[in-house]
Amino acid sequence: MGYRVVDTDSVEPEPDRPCECRKLTGPARLEEMALNRFRAEPGEQVPLAYHHHETQEEAFYVLSGTLAVETPERTYEVDAGGLFAVDPGSPQRAHNPADADGAVELLAIGAPQADDDAVAYDPDPTGDDPTGDDSTGPSADHE
Repeated sequence: MGYRVVDTDSVEPEPDRPCECRKLTGPARLEEMALNRFRAEPGEQVPLAYHHHETQEEAFYVLSGTLAVETPERTYEVDAGGLFAVDPGSPQRAHNPADADGAVELLAIGAPQADDDAVAYDPDPTGDDPTGDDSTGPSADHE
């Protein structure tokens, strides 16, 4: 048996992210899933880019605020206490709208852990990315 308590506030935020990202997988010594805590101020997006995962399922549990998740079909709003689940191969971009009243805090869970699993998705086939970001990062950093 094994147990661990992680003070998530003691985990340093990752540099060069569009919002505050604390990667908890390593400190918790998780092997089968990835876990990250995010805090996005109004106007900030959560992942590095609009993307999908080839093999990884993702779930976003909103701790506070309201998370917006853009998909090819529509944008979902997920309030505090809500969970948004994403199947592999389903493009999405989680963000906090610029007109939001405050920050959104969430946990992003991905399983299985999968490095280099994220694939950029271009919602505009002409190549004009409205976010101005065409990069992807390691998988489950929720990206």
